[in-house]
Amino acid sequence: MPQPPAPREAPALTRRRALRALAGLVGLTTACTSGGEGTGGAAGPGSAPGGFPLEIANCEATLRFDAPPERIVLLESAPVTTLDGIGVLDRVVGRAGVFPPGYYEDELADRIEAIPALSEDIDASGHLQISQEMVIALTPDIVFGLPDGVTREALADAGAQVVVQDIYCGTGGERASFETLHATIATYGEIFDRADEAEALTASLQDRVQAVSDASGDLGVATAAVLYPSVGGGPLYTYGAGSMVTAQLDALGLENVFAGSAERVVEISAEPLLDADPDVLIVLYQGEGDGGAVVEEVTAQDQLASLRAVQQGALLPLLFNFAEPASPLVVDGLERIHEWLLAREG
Repeated sequence: MPQPPAPREAPALTRRRALRALAGLVGLTTACTSGGEGTGGAAGPGSAPGGFPLEIANCEATLRFDAPPERIVLLESAPVTTLDGIGVLDRVVGRAGVFPPGYYEDELADRIEAIPALSEDIDASGHLQISQEMVIALTPDIVFGLPDGVTREALADAGAQVVVQDIYCGTGGERASFETLHATIATYGEIFDRADEAEALTASLQDRVQAVSDASGDLGVATAAVLYPSVGGGPLYTYGAGSMVTAQLDALGLENVFAGSAERVVEISAEPLLDADPDVLIVLYQGEGDGGAVVEEVTAQDQLASLRAVQQGALLPLLFNFAEPASPLVVDGLERIHEWLLAREG
């Protein structure tokens, strides 16, 4: 069943308190030491902004910020729309990985293109290949993403704190919901002293999710699976209860046939997919293009040809960050899935 949405018009102070409390529950936030109260206060001469120094629990690490970071390096694309939404994307001094323009409006895509690119080398499983020396050379004070070959310790020694998407750290068996996204945005607001901007961004996203949920009704389908096929015929992955795709399907009133797994992502063979035989398949991909080649690779597998979704052409290619991890792009992805399902019914 869909997760109940947050109230659409909660008072501002109540919403802010709720977001901060929620962020603590999911293991993202905050233990502030002395240095002022609140997160958006003005700093006096020679002092840190209100709320700093700030300590944030992030996966197995505790991050410390003496002031809002000024030099950002992105080793993944997911944080872009959150950073832009709270008004700090202009602090990004370097990026690595794939940033397909299909994620963004033209103006934002142009700004991203203008950011110096360190590496676009992605392996068959979609993982970034980069040396940490390239990252350290940019003297960041915050880095988003932790690909193989890059360590928190080395970057911390160079003066940079590393933020890993909370959903990648393990969900403790909890079913993902859009509250995961709200907590992530609240944490970014804490780190960059942009609590008001984070609150406004969350409110707008809540309204959009509610609008899709209200409009879903009977979409003519009941079940779905979300797949990530490795390039070149490697393993096939699907997404379970801990993934944001489950939150999306819940909002649409659809059952994720693999939500019985508490894991975020699991490698599967063809057999469980054939047994589940979902009404629709959503196929995630990275890189340029419309995803047609990835869909062809999935449907070309003899074992999958008997799936109803394959036989009926009920497959939607979707750029990866429209489904994972928690960022405003998953709300864009929710809207895209909804529009596709409506078009199929029409």
